[in-house]
Formats: sequence, C-alpha cells, structure tokens
Amino acid sequence: MSDDDLVVLRREGLYCPAGDFFIDPWRPVARAVITHGHGDHARGGMGEYHSTRAGLPILKWRLGEQAYHLHDHGEAFQLGEARVSLHPAGHVLGSAQVRIEAGGQVWVASGDYKRQPDPTCAPFEVVPCDVFITEATFGLPVYRWPDTAEVARDIVGWREQCAGRGEAAVLLCYALGKAQRLLAELGRVTDQPAWLHGAVATGVEVYRQAGIEMLATRTVADADKGSDFAGRLVLAPPSAAGSPWMRRFRKSQVGFASGWMRLRGNRRRRNYDRGFQVSDHADWPDLMRTIRETGARRVIATHGNTDAIIRALNEDGIAAEAFRTGYGDES
Repeated sequence: MSDDDLVVLRREGLYCPAGDFFIDPWRPVARAVITHGHGDHARGGMGEYHSTRAGLPILKWRLGEQAYHLHDHGEAFQLGEARVSLHPAGHVLGSAQVRIEAGGQVWVASGDYKRQPDPTCAPFEVVPCDVFITEATFGLPVYRWPDTAEVARDIVGWREQCAGRGEAAVLLCYALGKAQRLLAELGRVTDQPAWLHGAVATGVEVYRQAGIEMLATRTVADADKGSDFAGRLVLAPPSAAGSPWMRRFRKSQVGFASGWMRLRGNRRRRNYDRGFQVSDHADWPDLMRTIRETGARRVIATHGNTDAIIRALNEDGIAAEAFRTGYGDES
C-alpha cells in the first residue's frame, strides 16, 4: 500500500480517501457507495447511500427509507476530489462496479460480479483501470459453470421425475438474485407455475415491480388445505431445510441451486437429493478473463479463495494482494 492509493482498508470497510467515502462498509459511516443489495454489502446505519437507480427497489426492501443518492449506470458524479461512476456488475438487479478516478489513477472495485448471461440484470461491463479490486468467492480452478439454460432444463426434468413418484421438488436457493434468475430462466422452458416460500415470494415481487419477466408463481401459504404439492416445483431459502415448514409436503425431494454444488462432497454433507450448479458469481475462467480484460497492472482480491488468485496472477507477472473484508458468500 502507498499514500496515493485510491482505496484502503479500514476497520469500517473499503475507504476512498480522495472522495471521503466507503464502499459497502460493514460498520456505520457518514457516506457509503453501495454495489448491490445483498446483506453483506448493504447494511443499515449509514449517513447517506450512493447506489444505482436500478438497485433502489432492493435497497428499499432491505433497508427501508434512507438518504439515497441515485445514479444511472455510467453517470459520473463528484465525491470530494474523486470522480466516481457505477458500471454494471451482472450480479443481481442494479448491481454495480465502482470506478474511481483521482490523481491520475483509475481504480475499479467490482463488488460481486459474474459474466454469464442473466435476464434479470444488466450484463457485466469491462471497465479499464490501473487497479482492479476483484471478488474471489469461487477463486479456484475447479469452479467452472455450465450453461444456465441447460441447468433450467435439468430442473424441469427433475420436477417431472418427482411427479412420477408423487413427490414435491423443493429447490433451495438464495432469496435475492438466485431465485429470480432461476424463475426467469425457467420461464423460457416451461409454463408450469412454481410455488414459493414466503421469504422468496417477497423478493420475487420486488423484481416483478421492477419489470423483470419471470415464470408465474404462487405462494405455498395460499395453497388449498391438504395440498401435497406432488409434481410441483417449490422454491425456498436454504434455511427452510429441516424446518417445520417442510412438513407440509407429504413426500419430497430437496435440491440446492448454488455454485457450491460443483463439489459433490458439499451435496453429500448437506444431504441434498440433487445439486444444481448455478451461481451469481464469476467462475475461475471468468475471474481470470475479467482481470486481464481490465488491463489492470495491480489486483486486490477480496472474500473467497484469494490465495489461489494471487498465486496465479503473480505467476503471470501481475502484482496481486488481498484485502481481508467482512463480506460473505452467495447468501
């Protein structure tokens, strides 16, 4: 680290001295620039929030009314001595990378991102920079994602197999981003409605109000008394597994949609009947591709498998290091 770094690590989070703001801080600060609405990146207690206009519905759902300052993707605005703009990250609705220009340097903090197509959010935009701060959630060579359209067809096939056995197909997935993406992809291969746990239904409605097209849905709570859901696809948060809520399904199989399902051991340890590989984070090839496409001469990795990325980049002659941050995984 040097005195002219545009982003430094403080106890509150990633701090930009030139602009006097924090990026996705994990402790209360006066001014925060938020990359997206997941709970490990958007927290309450900030004096003011800068975010994309497209991400406002999620922030209001998660944080309520706050002092929001909204910006369109690519629109430059001034914070202190820094010229800042927000660019699509392809992670969830309204997600953004933070471009910072000051003192003759350009830094980009990516937040969470992916390169796979996603009908529920704007696609990732490569932003050239001198220094790139990248996530590393799935920063190991083993993580390589299949085509999501193929995964959607596999889910429909699984539901049909469950129907033949008189079982409900309960698919666990994260309630913000993953569930909506699955419903958008499923809407392209089936017209049979999905049933939703209440925690998922709330987020789906936020996306619908934002104009995102998805498969038709109904809530489990609104089903007729005595429904056994045989042959139905049910989307629920991971916390539903093993809970009393599951007792309403007389017979069921439980699947999990996550990048963690790339490793069979994860499915076996959690006792899931099926694992479907779909992630809202970049896999290893896309992490490496993205870093190179930015042209960055220095890379800082955050949250995840940072050691493998640092080692690979150093071997390629790119200076790389890590920030130890307060961010989590896909949840």
